[in-house]
Amino acid sequence: MEKELDRNAYVMEADENTGTVKIADDVVAMIAGIAATEVSGVAAMAGNITHEIMSKVGVKSLKKGVKVDVIGKAVRIDLALIMEYGYNIPTTSRKVQERVKSAIENMTGLEVSDVNIRIAGVNMQKDR
Repeated sequence: MEKELDRNAYVMEADENTGTVKIADDVVAMIAGIAATEVSGVAAMAGNITHEIMSKVGVKSLKKGVKVDVIGKAVRIDLALIMEYGYNIPTTSRKVQERVKSAIENMTGLEVSDVNIRIAGVNMQKDR
């Protein structure tokens, strides 16, 4: 039996004898971010100014550019991506959606209802 504990963690109750397993929203966001950047054509996740400043001082966030909403057992993901120049945006976006949905569902058991993508930029550098 599953239930939503709060907006920051999803609780899965296996049974009374073994206890509970909690999955933090940040973990779901990290899974989504890693899965998205594994797709060819995605240069990076786009973050806000706070993420950019923190990365300059050595703090890397695997969840930057990812917003997660867990409601019940359904997950809604919003991603902000920076694409590599020369890749087809609709095709690459579909691959990202499929990869993120598959990764989250396989690793957490949650159902992904939406994977929304916003293209925040294009990497024009040729060093691939």
